[in-house]
Amino acid sequence: MDMDAATAVAARFARFARDEAPGRSVLYGAWAQAIADDRGLAEALTAVPANRRQPPLVFAVMRLLGAPEDDLGAWAEWVRRHADKVGAECAGRSVQTNEPLRCAALLPALALIPGPIALLEVGASAGLCLYPDRYSYRYTAADGRVRRLDPPGGESPVVLEAVLSGEPALRLPEVVWRAGIDLNPLDPREADTRAWLTGLVWPGETGRRERVEAALDIAAADPPLLVRGDGAAALPELAARAPAGATLVVTTPGVLPHVPAPHRADVVAAARAAGRWITIDPVGLHDGLAPVADTWPGGFALALDGQVLAAVDPLGASVAWHPESSPSPQ
Repeated sequence: MDMDAATAVAARFARFARDEAPGRSVLYGAWAQAIADDRGLAEALTAVPANRRQPPLVFAVMRLLGAPEDDLGAWAEWVRRHADKVGAECAGRSVQTNEPLRCAALLPALALIPGPIALLEVGASAGLCLYPDRYSYRYTAADGRVRRLDPPGGESPVVLEAVLSGEPALRLPEVVWRAGIDLNPLDPREADTRAWLTGLVWPGETGRRERVEAALDIAAADPPLLVRGDGAAALPELAARAPAGATLVVTTPGVLPHVPAPHRADVVAAARAAGRWITIDPVGLHDGLAPVADTWPGGFALALDGQVLAAVDPLGASVAWHPESSPSPQ
């Protein structure tokens, strides 16, 4: 029994219970605290590979495998009996937060690029962020004013709601080609994809499962081109397949924090070499973003070709347009 590993498991889940679960998921908070407090549970979860012990991943796998959710004691006993199975399933899975709401954060940057657009996402999962033109948007300002955007055919089954400050230009892009790269691309038409992506929604997150399901329906009806591969290595060949006459836009929304630090610069360089580049990243994560003012509010930044445009929620729930932002229509 690797007691050091059990101690690390307990500490990791204790941090999650304290810092991440509150306000998002009562169930995940209770599960994480139970692991932190129960040495036997922590020891059982050393069966999960060390690089797959992210609590949201472990918990999503437990739910996928049928862990009981209505009785903490029954759940704990289930974990002890099924720890090896949980570990094996986690080994082949990763957190692929394919949140279509991120399009609400990407849209103000996309609006600065003349169309038609060929859209290519690094870390695309099932490609749900490749349909910004197929979704509806409701941006609410502090004074209650709502800026509404709908596709030409009317309100989309996917309505993305975000809080907005500032006055960015907002318009739906003209997307004529959609492609993505992922280490493990998911087919939006497959039942397993639907089960996994909806299972990654934390219990208690209102509306998110329904949003993902509706976006999966849109993607399944017109699947994007998804290729398996490393972002930097696969990008040039896939970018070369974009149609002539369209502006290639490479997006990396929230993926670079998950790329090993020595490799991030390669992904940024490949994205910038391929075409226009839109990213959502923590400020200071890499050297691809221009320096921001000392008054930067912190958190994640929306940037176009390295120019920071807005402070955004990493999943798209808010956009604070930066006062110094200026259009970069090239």
